[in-house]
Amino acid sequence: MIDKEVVNQLNNKAAKLGIGTNKVGGHNLFDGLNDQDGYDLVKEALDSNIQMIDTAFMYGLGRSEEIIGDVLQNYTRENVKIATKAAQDPNNDLQINNSPAFLTQAVDDALTRLKTDYIDLFYIHFPDDVTPKDEAVAALTKLKQAGKIKAVGVSNFSLEQIKEANKEGGVDFVEDHYNLVDREAETKLWPYLKENNIRFVPYFPLASGLLTGKYRPDDGNKFKQFSANQFSKIMTGLDAVKQIADHHQATVAQTVLAWYIKNPDIAVVIPGARQPQQVADNVATLKVDLTDDDYQTIDRLFNNI
Repeated sequence: MIDKEVVNQLNNKAAKLGIGTNKVGGHNLFDGLNDQDGYDLVKEALDSNIQMIDTAFMYGLGRSEEIIGDVLQNYTRENVKIATKAAQDPNNDLQINNSPAFLTQAVDDALTRLKTDYIDLFYIHFPDDVTPKDEAVAALTKLKQAGKIKAVGVSNFSLEQIKEANKEGGVDFVEDHYNLVDREAETKLWPYLKENNIRFVPYFPLASGLLTGKYRPDDGNKFKQFSANQFSKIMTGLDAVKQIADHHQATVAQTVLAWYIKNPDIAVVIPGARQPQQVADNVATLKVDLTDDDYQTIDRLFNNI
């Protein structure tokens, strides 16, 4: 008989693994995308019990949402959480717009494309320069009260903008850049988020492939944001992660994702994928059971990049 505690642990881990879908229908962002691959990828995610699909209007100017909406029709809606985002105004050359009227319409448009009657998490994708952020969030709070969205998020907001947005306590989630080689959010954002019970979702968890272990010490010129010394430290850290990964019969990428899943300050991790096999590889992360020592070792290796 399977231990109930083990089952609960697996379920808790599964709830923290989602998928980012900017390569599903994101023809405006990536060359050579095939819509059928997008359909197959979303199906693979849902068949694999991935519980969070993260999308946005900007991913294909609504096409990603449409593909996800099509696939959702063949699945139980309550078994998956859908997060989407809006800020780029299609009626104004994609200029950033946080006005209450725009956000209200954006939610309705997303509901139509997703072919659903509610969105689990709706983010303001980027801040504009004019709308008071508490007014923008107040508009989404009304939609939450109406049942159109279940949670309110902001993405790419500075700490001051998050504080302004959360004046009335309306922000549930913050999504921002974070990974093992860019941990600024830990000191800049997390203290406020934790104090105010706002959950954090990182994007770029694998640092555009750097944290997959596929790059070598002489590839530093491909990552000019790091000094030669920083890149050397990253390579040394990844060598050590590889040893931990080998012990767990996992890849470096799966081990890094497992670190985020074990991190109590991260709500859900949303690695992207282009092909269904990448989804399957990400799901295999759930089999990686990092020990506390593994977790602390990885934490130390990347603590002072």
